[in-house]
Amino acid sequence: MQNRFINMLSGLIVLGLAAVASAENRASAYITPFNGSSVEGLVNFTETLNGVLIQGRITGLRKGAHGFHIHVYGDLSNGCISTGGHFNPKNVSHGAPDASERHVGDLGNIESDDTEVAAFSFNDTVIALSGENNIIGRSVVIHSDPDDMGLGNEKDSKTTGHAGLRIGCGVIGTKNDLNSGTSSLVATSAFTALVGLTIAGVNGMGF
Repeated sequence: MQNRFINMLSGLIVLGLAAVASAENRASAYITPFNGSSVEGLVNFTETLNGVLIQGRITGLRKGAHGFHIHVYGDLSNGCISTGGHFNPKNVSHGAPDASERHVGDLGNIESDDTEVAAFSFNDTVIALSGENNIIGRSVVIHSDPDDMGLGNEKDSKTTGHAGLRIGCGVIGTKNDLNSGTSSLVATSAFTALVGLTIAGVNGMGF
């Protein structure tokens, strides 16, 4: 019986630590305007079991589709120009998010409505918040025109998707849960409570 409770406690510790770690796998980018635009907003990235969940709300966008990419550098010293090109560590051609060949930073388009607002939520299985495809410290760039997913006839289709001017961008940084939510606190509290209940159960059994 004692071994059973010890094994249960060990399992809860592993699960609890995983929950706390996953709550911290977050990043965000505050989008600021460039090239005379009025584009602003926030993009959040949350690592899940199925990739990275990307959620955001961008205002000041002309109605329609706009190229939405991760660029190499988190450098706004010269506005969106100093963010470099698309994040492309494997040096392959530009493509759609679901293409077999694409830049890591190829996230397709976001769509703005009649009120010049683009609200979006989608998952990507290529970008990551750690490892080789880590986007933290890089930047989000929003373009004036639609991304043609590398399928157009323009000379820059295979490099940029012919998405036009950079009209908004933001550096991707780790998320401060104290300002953005309580998931880390909840995960930690739940972990502590579970361990406490298990220890109480062990003590109650006379071990």
